[in-house]
Amino acid sequence: MLLAMADPTPVLDDLRAESDELDRLVAASTPQRWTLPTPAPGWTVAHQIAHLAWTDHSALTAVTDEDGFRALVEQALAAPDTFVDQGAEELARLPVPALLARWREGRAALDEAVRKAPEGARFPWYGPPMSAASLATARLMETWAHGLDVAEALGVTRAPTDRIRHIARLGVRTRDFAFGVRGLPAPTDPVRVELLSPSGEVWAYGPQDAPQRVTGPALDFCLLVTQRAHRADLALRAEGPDADRWLDIAQAFAGPPGSGRPPKGAAG
Repeated sequence: MLLAMADPTPVLDDLRAESDELDRLVAASTPQRWTLPTPAPGWTVAHQIAHLAWTDHSALTAVTDEDGFRALVEQALAAPDTFVDQGAEELARLPVPALLARWREGRAALDEAVRKAPEGARFPWYGPPMSAASLATARLMETWAHGLDVAEALGVTRAPTDRIRHIARLGVRTRDFAFGVRGLPAPTDPVRVELLSPSGEVWAYGPQDAPQRVTGPALDFCLLVTQRAHRADLALRAEGPDADRWLDIAQAFAGPPGSGRPPKGAAG
């Protein structure tokens, strides 16, 4: 069964490890390689790290300064189509050492603030308020997903780890959101999800006797819900019409429906 995660410590520890791994990758790259294009149109490696730094700052503001975060929400509402890109663009103009330092300082401050937050605290966000564990999970999801874009630009293959269990769990929890953000009714039947982790463990969510199922590698499921790969390129199997439709529209991140990535066969 899918259990609620109240203690944020495990995901905060994994977020720190995921960030440190990506840090080592970009820190070892020359400033010229920070200008390489990534799979996100118009975004270089610098834009990807700038986005993470910008979002960490937003999250830190949400945790420590509710009025300040309210001002950020107002800015987002005033320019919903450009707000995120503007934040990345501004920081991406910084010299590489300054951008790297900004990212490091911001994520360290966020880690400290969330660890010190009172038990049961909830923080405002651009969507519904989030618990400490949910906020940390969202940051881990973004760090992992944008890290994939960076690695691809740099020609590096990063081995998956069981840290993606948090992303898989989030992907399951956001099934109804993926339907709702597209104006579709949420399915009423439960879905059993069984995923094979990088370490070989099976992660299972939902009733064992659910009439519909999703099975496959946990890595592929996480690539799907973060829209870093097209379903046609993944070894995921759906049984049942709602499960099948879900895999077409899965989205674990907030905001409007993402366009996703084209299938590899459609490239060029």
